Amino acid sequence: MQNIQEYLAQNKGRFLDELIDLLKIPSISADTAFSQDVLDTSEAVRTALENAGCDTVEICETDGYPIVYGEKIIDPDLPTVLVYGHYDVQPPDPVDLWNSPPFEPVIKETPTHPEGAIYARGACDDKGQMYMHVKAFEFMVKTDQLPCNVKFMIEGEEEVGSRNLGTFVAANKEKLANDVILISDTGMIANDVPSITTGLRGLSYVEVEVTGPNRDLHSGLYGGAVANPINVLAQMIASLHDENNHITIPGFYDKVEDLSEQERSEMAKAPFSLENYKNTLEIDDVYGEKGYSTNERNSIRPTLDVNGIWGGYTGEGAKTVIPSKAFAKISMRLVPHQDWEEITQLFKDHFERIAPKSVKVKVTPHHGGQGYVTPIDNVAYRAAAKAYETTFGKTPVPQRSGGSIPIVALFEKELKSKTILMGFGLDSDAIHSPNEHFGVWNYFKGIETIPYFYRYFTDMKA
Repeated sequence: MQNIQEYLAQNKGRFLDELIDLLKIPSISADTAFSQDVLDTSEAVRTALENAGCDTVEICETDGYPIVYGEKIIDPDLPTVLVYGHYDVQPPDPVDLWNSPPFEPVIKETPTHPEGAIYARGACDDKGQMYMHVKAFEFMVKTDQLPCNVKFMIEGEEEVGSRNLGTFVAANKEKLANDVILISDTGMIANDVPSITTGLRGLSYVEVEVTGPNRDLHSGLYGGAVANPINVLAQMIASLHDENNHITIPGFYDKVEDLSEQERSEMAKAPFSLENYKNTLEIDDVYGEKGYSTNERNSIRPTLDVNGIWGGYTGEGAKTVIPSKAFAKISMRLVPHQDWEEITQLFKDHFERIAPKSVKVKVTPHHGGQGYVTPIDNVAYRAAAKAYETTFGKTPVPQRSGGSIPIVALFEKELKSKTILMGFGLDSDAIHSPNEHFGVWNYFKGIETIPYFYRYFTDMKA
């Protein structure tokens, strides 16, 4: 790929400034207080695509936040790459744990990013990684090296379950027709160990409500005689795992695929230091399902975790009450073949069944999606692997991720396309957590590598 290094050197400051400006906008899709900011971000993405060289860019309205669509069709007979990304971000809470304000980006050196990392909410997930594609596309257009057709679909609801994306995709199959879908919303093993994500877990996300008495009660007058919803909820949640950290919901594992010893052995070849893992998280030991390694627990096995729990009095000082209600948010990460709607129903039935008669239970499903596994023997994977080999000097490792991108399975169902997941973030980048960041080196390495994928994919499809 001629001149990519030169182009990056000439435009490095501008590329960083543009990303920083995008990161300053608090596009938090989960909180309606930031609705205008989310809309402003969609406009910023539209402008970026227009400036990069798309011939057509439009803001596509949905029942929620809009989808930004752009395209450049140079020859209908050439292959078409559809780039997917999202411009919305997670809430920054708890804000007091950030070392710098989440929407005031700063660049700081870290042990894993000696060339500096951009600290801001959305830096890695997914504004920084999405914007790599915009800048890589700009390079190919401005230097007249775009080898195929390109379409962009950048949404604003990924962090709240892509509520309206399915409807949009189903209604726009011809507009979105492609030969491969390219996504950077994942990571790689290390800066010197490139990897391509070949599997994603599915997701079922629910909220539970446990109700006891019809009002908060004096804990002295009623304590010991009336069920405390917080106590009951804690007991119910604790019962969802057995002594081996195996999930106790009947039928939960019925469709879980047990990988062969050969496949598990291949996974185990990926570089991993358990001591470094513990040290980075400042924990004394790991935890999880008996019989599986840490990397297996967070990728090929399903999980159930409480993401938030509340009820009663949590203000300053003391207030002695038995609360009327207690709540929890629970997510289940699923593996391929587990249907998220079926798992949600299994959870609901079980949770209602184990509740004592002294309380009432309500389970509210929020969102979910299917898991996904992509083959490593197709043209797109080979093109991606060759692109990494060109810029990293190493063959990338195929790796299953513990995260979820539910729309990947949707894309294959509706558009009949395979997805390639070329992530450039690291596990240490603290996505969804305080102090999220994205390496400056990683940002530019992505911009450098992506154009090679286009060239090799086009050549291999010829």
